[in-house]
Order: sequence, then C-alpha cells, then structure tokens
Amino acid sequence: MKKLAALALLVPVAAAAQMGGGMTGGGGMMGGRGMMANPRHAYVMRHGIDPKYARARNPLEPSAANLEAGGKLYRLNCAVCHGDSGLGNEAGQKLEPPAARLAGLSRTPIATDGFYDWTISEGGVPLRSAMPPFKNVLKQEDIWKIVLYLRSL
Repeated sequence: MKKLAALALLVPVAAAAQMGGGMTGGGGMMGGRGMMANPRHAYVMRHGIDPKYARARNPLEPSAANLEAGGKLYRLNCAVCHGDSGLGNEAGQKLEPPAARLAGLSRTPIATDGFYDWTISEGGVPLRSAMPPFKNVLKQEDIWKIVLYLRSL
C-alpha cells in the first residue's frame, strides 16, 4: 500500500517535469515555457475568442500557390518575431511576453481557423502584448493564406 501511495505522488511530478515544469516553465516538451506560459492560450481559456472570429472558417484551399503565398506573407510580416520556421528567434524572445512559438500549434485543440484569424487580425491588443494587429494592414485573403502556411509548420 505504501508503494502505491508513493507512486501516486511521483507520477504527477514526473509528468510535470516532462511537460516543462508544469504551469511556470522550464525545459521539456512544451518548448521551454511550460503549459500555460503562452499568454494567448491563457487568455482564451479565461475569456474565449472574440465572437466576431469564433466561427470563422478559412475559405481557401491549401493549394501549392496559396501555401507559397502564405509563406511569403509570413516571412514579410511574422518571421521577424516568430522565426522563419515558427520556433521563435532572439528578437521575439526578448519581447515581454515573448513571441509565441508557432510550429506545431496547429495540432492543438485551440488552433481553430477562428483562433488564427483573431490572433492575426487583432494582434496583441487584447493581451497588451507587442504583436501588432494586421486587420488594417493585410487583406482578409492574405490572413487566410498565412493561416494555411502556419498549419504547414
């Protein structure tokens, strides 16, 4: 019985260590910043996505032309902080909060088309972060092309 109790205490600790130290960061599988270290994710968990964007669906097909255009738009507008591969870079990591690591994000439940549209369109305004809003800079079609590209990272 004592062994079972000790195991029950160790499993959550081991899992937290693998996930990057739990809620506060560290190394590990979560990219070095922990599970809830992404301020946008934490914001959405508390407030949801702006209803204006929540049901948005990308009307574009992930064709070679759209992905290529999305990649070019990403490199022009996003890579300066998020890195060419979506893994971040030195400039983006110096921001407060640091720029999000985007590679692999599309495989998470939060990464709906509406989430990406809201994130790119509104930027960091809802979170008071350094990300500029792109809704008045990019055409909606260009935002959708970037979303297609992000899903390919």
